[in-house]
Amino acid sequence: MREPPVPHRPGKTEHIHPVAGRRANVLSVASLSVLALFVLIILWLVAADVAYLVTGQIRTGAVAKMLADPRAMREIARAIWLSVSSSLLTLVLVMLFAVPTGYALSRYRFRGHALLEVIVDVPIVLPPTVIGLSLLAVFGLGPGSWLKQSLHLSLSSMTGIVLCQFLVSVSYCIRAVKASFDSVDVRLEQVAMSLGCPPWKAFWQVTLPLASGGLVAGGVIAWARAMGVFGALMMLVGTGPRVRVMPTAMWLELNSGNIVQSLTIAMTALVMAGAALAVVHWLAPGRKWA
Repeated sequence: MREPPVPHRPGKTEHIHPVAGRRANVLSVASLSVLALFVLIILWLVAADVAYLVTGQIRTGAVAKMLADPRAMREIARAIWLSVSSSLLTLVLVMLFAVPTGYALSRYRFRGHALLEVIVDVPIVLPPTVIGLSLLAVFGLGPGSWLKQSLHLSLSSMTGIVLCQFLVSVSYCIRAVKASFDSVDVRLEQVAMSLGCPPWKAFWQVTLPLASGGLVAGGVIAWARAMGVFGALMMLVGTGPRVRVMPTAMWLELNSGNIVQSLTIAMTALVMAGAALAVVHWLAPGRKWA
């Protein structure tokens, strides 16, 4: 007699076995070779930054001169601080939009659902410069111009930075949040509501905790994306001292011939991005949010 199938338990991560067959074949050799090549390219880029500073600039004393220059250090510290503070504000705004939007796309089906998914994805495929130019158009005429004048908004300020970062990064977070809610069995919410929980309480006490890993990962991805925004900022905000974040500071220092300062900011961004990636992969499928 055959044994009955074991029911699937939502929330449990299934172990995925490797592909059966010979380890060395055309497919495995080709795919692993491309993987190794791609990893080599990324490591080469990182190693080139480090090697340039160590072998060339440290020996010639350029790094020591930069460290001894109060103005240069203030500029670097200001750019890092403005990037971190603006991206954290952007992250709060992104999560306020991404969580309800991702939940609505995941749980509800209605006429025009597919069209709304396409519209939500538009910022992902738009060049950042187009986003910056579109913001200029929005606040240059019609209701946007009236809103700007009524609220006395200055686009060359933290407001403009956060607007650019938000529009460039929010769709990535919505996608991650939606995938996380998709992975939570809707029947768990239905059971909670059948036991007397109102919908908002079932969401808060059942769905949100189960999807929390994906929400955190989506937020980290959005934050890292916001930290690297450049084209949209150049179009809308400019490069003034009050709005000089890490990407624009790197560009300005490089154009001025200060490659050491530019690489110092780049290495700082690399460390921060590496930390963000470590968080995302710690919460990746197979760990926390599958």
